[in-house]
Amino acid sequence: MKLSKRGLQVKESSTLAITAKAKKMASEGIDLAAFTAGEPDFDTPEHIRDEAIRAINIGFTRYTPSSGTLELRKAICDKLKRDNGLTYEPAQIVVSNGAKHSLTNAFMAILNEGEEVIVPAPFWLSYPEMVHIAGGKPVVIESSSANGYKITRKELESVYTSKTKALILNSPNNPTGAVYSEAELKEIADFIVEKDIFVVADEIYEELVYSGVKHVSIANFNEEIFKRTIVINGFSKGYAMTGWRLGYAAAVKEIADIMSNIQSHMTSNPNSITQMAAIVALNSDQTSVKNMCVEFEKRRDYICDRAAKIPHISFNRPDGAFYLYIDVSGLYGKEVKGTAIKSAADVGSVLLTSYDTVVVPCADFGAPNHIRLSYAISMDDIKKGMDRFERFVSENY
Repeated sequence: MKLSKRGLQVKESSTLAITAKAKKMASEGIDLAAFTAGEPDFDTPEHIRDEAIRAINIGFTRYTPSSGTLELRKAICDKLKRDNGLTYEPAQIVVSNGAKHSLTNAFMAILNEGEEVIVPAPFWLSYPEMVHIAGGKPVVIESSSANGYKITRKELESVYTSKTKALILNSPNNPTGAVYSEAELKEIADFIVEKDIFVVADEIYEELVYSGVKHVSIANFNEEIFKRTIVINGFSKGYAMTGWRLGYAAAVKEIADIMSNIQSHMTSNPNSITQMAAIVALNSDQTSVKNMCVEFEKRRDYICDRAAKIPHISFNRPDGAFYLYIDVSGLYGKEVKGTAIKSAADVGSVLLTSYDTVVVPCADFGAPNHIRLSYAISMDDIKKGMDRFERFVSENY
């Protein structure tokens, strides 16, 4: 019996697999320094948790409209207007079970079989798989460290074809922490409009930008780019709600209607309890979000200072998200602890087996010479991990 070719080509999420392995090792009593976390190490703010408890106690545990409650969609519209200068109606908002779900819905809504989506590398590893699931073809383009790992119009032009349907744009970026400036986004927006394609703008790390850097939504420039943009966001990163599973998309009504119809048959609706909590998250004081961002900036500064003192590696200082993206190709060509170092995966393997330190090799992010270190862990764990990373290099190079 033959299985689905489309299903078979979808890869396992290597970040989730590495994280699961790290948790298993930690449960066995191994003192790990794990830089794997793609989630804040903060608790969900108390006032948000309290609202979820209240939702359960008042019996708000039944089906909601497939695209989310009207009250939450109104709150999202208010947020997009207040924070991003974008004007949407509730009918243009689709609330889903996490931003990952929103992204998949978006690709399923716009792609026909074989149509192409431009995916700038390095990329979050799920993007190509989502495009495959929707029947599309991911077309990867390389960015450079010299340009801060941000793509330009020239690079977009080099891969554009008659089959190009969309661009996926992630700012702030996972894994690089790069944040596109207004001028850089304007250039890309002009390309999108001229080619009459879509841009799927993943803004999930929006709240986590540092050193006065400003997040700008690409949908903001004019009506033409607005109607070609599908904005993706959610509550996982900024509100430390990864396990709550709630994200949303904002798009022109024609696209929102398709996404809502797809979702109605796949999941019925997003979690009712989480929706109630999300309304409070958006409408209440944002001090907890700002405090978390301040703490992440301190950790970023520390981990960058430590990494800058380690020879044979290189990195760009991240302006957003909570990852340090490191080029480790300068460590290749030696045998360490019985392992010939030929790739970032080899570096990660030795760090894990000989130094009890977990990093994310980025081959599945389109970057086989890089590793990703998350600083969404305690400062003590960051210090411990960087001590071990430093020792790995000093002992062997």
